[in-house]
Amino acid sequence: MPSITEGCGGQPRASGCNNIGFVTVSLATSESAPETAEADILVIGVIQTPDGPAAAPGLSGVDEALGGTLAGTLSALGATGELEELSKIPGGGKVPATLVLAVGLGEAPQEGASFDAERLRRAAGAALRSAGAKKPAGNGGSPAGTAVTLALPSLTPDEAEAVTTGALLGAYSFRRYRATPAADLAVTVVTGSGNAAAVRRGEVVAKAVNLVRDLVNTSPLDLPPAALAAEAERVAAGVGVAVEVLDETALRDGGYGGLTGVGQGSVRPPRLVRLHYTHPEATQTIAFVGKGITFDSGGLSLKPPKSMETMKCDMSGAAAVLAATVAVAELALPVNVVGYLCAAENMPGGGAQRPSDIITIYGGTTVEVLNTDAEGRLVLADGIARSVEDGPVLIVDVATLTGAAMVALGGRTTGVMGSCDAVAAEVAALMRQSGEPAWAMPFPEELRKGLDSTVADLTNVSGDREGGMLVAGLFLKEFVPEGIAWAHLDIAGPAFNEKAPFGYTPKGGTGSAVRALIAIAAETAAGRLPGA
Repeated sequence: MPSITEGCGGQPRASGCNNIGFVTVSLATSESAPETAEADILVIGVIQTPDGPAAAPGLSGVDEALGGTLAGTLSALGATGELEELSKIPGGGKVPATLVLAVGLGEAPQEGASFDAERLRRAAGAALRSAGAKKPAGNGGSPAGTAVTLALPSLTPDEAEAVTTGALLGAYSFRRYRATPAADLAVTVVTGSGNAAAVRRGEVVAKAVNLVRDLVNTSPLDLPPAALAAEAERVAAGVGVAVEVLDETALRDGGYGGLTGVGQGSVRPPRLVRLHYTHPEATQTIAFVGKGITFDSGGLSLKPPKSMETMKCDMSGAAAVLAATVAVAELALPVNVVGYLCAAENMPGGGAQRPSDIITIYGGTTVEVLNTDAEGRLVLADGIARSVEDGPVLIVDVATLTGAAMVALGGRTTGVMGSCDAVAAEVAALMRQSGEPAWAMPFPEELRKGLDSTVADLTNVSGDREGGMLVAGLFLKEFVPEGIAWAHLDIAGPAFNEKAPFGYTPKGGTGSAVRALIAIAAETAAGRLPGA
């Protein structure tokens, strides 16, 4: 099943992309024996056993081609089979591949069981990151492409999807602003028959995640709210997703006080993007609402300079909503999805919102703004309040909302809050099943009092610093009516990786929450998520 994914970091080319510096990743499948693969790099799996490292099932032909020395060579190289461990073995003319790249899978599953999907994603991602770092062999500044064959366990549909997803996520490289051309990657997944649909699912999911990475990694100079709206129109074209964009005039006239207030300090005005996907067999509608602060200076409540360096990622939630909605359409899931991208630039201009200003959120709730750096909840409130009119059974908002989430949960785990404990727990569990670490958080009643204002319906921050992540969630909960299930995903930590790459996760934008939103859509369509 040959197929192609190409463009910026493995994505369709975004408007404004240079013609230089992007990795083109092609994807194909094969049922041929891995030892016959004509590739630059042959990736094989290694498992941990009591007797030392051993080849994963299905690789006896590779071992035979190498003269039965595979286990001994791995041991001599110090390999153990630990997850993501990489060992390089020259092909030496014994197999067509120039290099055999062995990647650890950890312990083998029990007899009759499949390999864990997240382990396969991580192993495939680690291998492709290594393959993508291979020095180009071309001359004169023209890099040669690299052909990679993945012979990891992928007999079942779940295994095939996991290997595909992990490989394409690991192959990602953002090079828009680099002058040096990047080498292309041709990836072939060795899989069993009947897995074409699973491979395609993996490709669609990876493409969606990589789209978010591209948007997050783009300089905020090149991605004001209007450009994010234009990108939404571009990627939604042709997949059955309708797009409506409200500009600053429509927002002001429509009573969207959160977006208007946050965006008024910037010369680049706000936008509200409404996406709408319908399926003829759908019986339920869900709403996704994403925070789209294309750059967050903090406004007049100015951030310290160091804290601004990664604030191009403050639109990660909106990007995730865009990518997930388009992916749901591409997968033709039988659920209606309405997505809202709440886009604004939070700047300290002469017309900026002031602490003590009172704004009116869409629908009439007034908010006393005590801290202009607590702006994400203001634009999300507009989006959540508007989404209620679409009649959803579930609203999910996604946002890089609070630094407190990172203090509580670290840099890789999403904090999940909800309309009730059951919703929060179910969504958090679904995120973990999708390979996205998450933890359900409580809503202590006593924290709500901190949002009481003496002059308006609410304040946007509490005077008490305790429970900052939870207080932000409680603020958003005020805009969700009784009877509608709601989940709030605080992705402040996992949305942007400032440390070394790991598994299939690069440095920079990660594409956090995309896989979770797609899974939420699928589970809602199947009627397996709890009510409010």
